[in-house]
Amino acid sequence: MEQIGPNILVFLTDQQRWDTAGCYGNEMQLTPNLDAMAGKGVRFRHSFTCQPVCGPARASLQTGLYAAATGVWHNGLALGTDHVTLAKLFNQAGYRTGYIGKWHLSGTNDEPVPEPLRGGYRYWLAADVPEFTSHPYEGIYYDNDNNPVRFEGYRTDFLTERAVDFIRRQADEPFFLFVSYLEPHQQNDWNRLVAPDGYAERYRDCYVPGDLAASESKGDWKEQLPDYYGMCARLDECLGKLLTTLAETGRAENTIVLFTSDHGCHFRTRNDEYKRSCHEASIRTPMVFSGPGFRGGATIDQLVSLVDVPATLLSAAGLEVPRHMHGRDMMPLVGGSAEDWQNEVFLQISESQVGRAIRTERWKYSAVIPDKEGLQVSAGELYVDDYLYDLEADPYEQENLIGREQYRPILEKLRQRLKKRIVEAGETEPTIKPAV
Repeated sequence: MEQIGPNILVFLTDQQRWDTAGCYGNEMQLTPNLDAMAGKGVRFRHSFTCQPVCGPARASLQTGLYAAATGVWHNGLALGTDHVTLAKLFNQAGYRTGYIGKWHLSGTNDEPVPEPLRGGYRYWLAADVPEFTSHPYEGIYYDNDNNPVRFEGYRTDFLTERAVDFIRRQADEPFFLFVSYLEPHQQNDWNRLVAPDGYAERYRDCYVPGDLAASESKGDWKEQLPDYYGMCARLDECLGKLLTTLAETGRAENTIVLFTSDHGCHFRTRNDEYKRSCHEASIRTPMVFSGPGFRGGATIDQLVSLVDVPATLLSAAGLEVPRHMHGRDMMPLVGGSAEDWQNEVFLQISESQVGRAIRTERWKYSAVIPDKEGLQVSAGELYVDDYLYDLEADPYEQENLIGREQYRPILEKLRQRLKKRIVEAGETEPTIKPAV
């Protein structure tokens, strides 16, 4: 049987900053496999999440909708069975779909994910929140029949071996495989990050990103950064194994591979946890494609979002992109024909606040509902100014310009742009007032 389209492999990490990768300027040689992939494929220089929280970001990644529109606007909520997901669309196109790893979209936490809440994936080896079902060197995931599958050894290695097995077992039909790692996310019940044995020691005297160095007295990055880098290094080794498997099985030339992450990590320098803010450390992520349609070692400079991934994967596979998706097809950027690309990204922020933000080439602007907690409501009708950063003059976002008279014209324009994006995401146009 002639294959109807390219295979697709999504390699999703959890909480990985863009600047951990060599192809984004890191000189520590943590990611040689990703760097080589970028050298042959397509790297998006300015890639951002659309929601810096695990579950909501993943809901957007499966549906192409902003998180509030999916109903999963904070962690612990289930993605409704009526949503059109990537898995359902690839199933309809004749692909064998598979999901391995962290799901975080069923609200079952440490219990198995019922089949109707798996988003349409037909092969299944996953846990809703593996932070609750496993530790770095032991634990369980659940198979298609919701039987526990126990593992010993480092968690990323276990998932990688299962992905290798999935790829090797494919016959002639194309596959869409989504591999979702927990690392480099912290182990919640230990309240720390855990690298493979011996890996943190490699990075005791390590590169410190500028935003962390500027926050010398804040956060826990001094204690956690060596483990974080060690986890990123091991993930890259796992990526290498999967790329080698594709080559050994003769599938490398006909497989689109995507490497990205759901959000970044600010190491408690912005608030009392790791990512729920509008800052670059929270929202900027790596995004690299390789394979059919993504060759030549190109770098795309326009701003793109995680919510753009579903439309792009469908388009790259030659499938129709549903018109209801909020995300944009990035293939015209890859082909050099996207003259009308709106060069900004829109963010929804929950749990730590009820916030909305836009990031342009130069500016970062966010607004917040002042009297609501981030777990109470998903949106509102009245926001106030929260942050304004000039990223050209202040790339590490140390100086909030909100309230400064000389920036008032810029702020007014950004308020209007933010309101427009809020409406485009399916929400009611709000009033945004100056901060008191």
